[in-house]
Amino acid sequence: MNEQKVDQELLDTVKKIFSDYLENNGHRKTPERFTILREIYLTDGHFDVESLYIKMKNNKYRVSRATLYNTIELLLNCNLVIKHQFGKNVAQFEKSYKYRQHDHLICSTCGKVYEFCDPRIQEIKNSVEDLMNFEVTHRSFAFYGLCKECRQEQG
Repeated sequence: MNEQKVDQELLDTVKKIFSDYLENNGHRKTPERFTILREIYLTDGHFDVESLYIKMKNNKYRVSRATLYNTIELLLNCNLVIKHQFGKNVAQFEKSYKYRQHDHLICSTCGKVYEFCDPRIQEIKNSVEDLMNFEVTHRSFAFYGLCKECRQEQG
């Protein structure tokens, strides 16, 4: 994604949230942590730690895998990143602040993840909350199957 297209106000907001979280929880505010946050919020879609590591190395950032894992854990804890486990051994992540609620289609063959949004799912969530007097804080909903390309290859 082109950096000029990214909402600078959004980047400033997530940086402030992260900074406050680090300070309030006794963690150091390092340039590497904020660089990782920025890189994540400049990334479209889902990513795994290894692909983020390679992307950052290719962009000449000096960051270790351990720093990436530790920083992502902090970002998960302050709700700036969400983690998905789509049935493979590799966890996938995506930014979560101010991003529309959506669900996923996962190809069981190639592992590609597609996002979709259907307002009926939100209506079901609201209905269940009312019926059960329960506050849903997050959800995970995914369909697994075969994408068009994998169906054609098998076909």
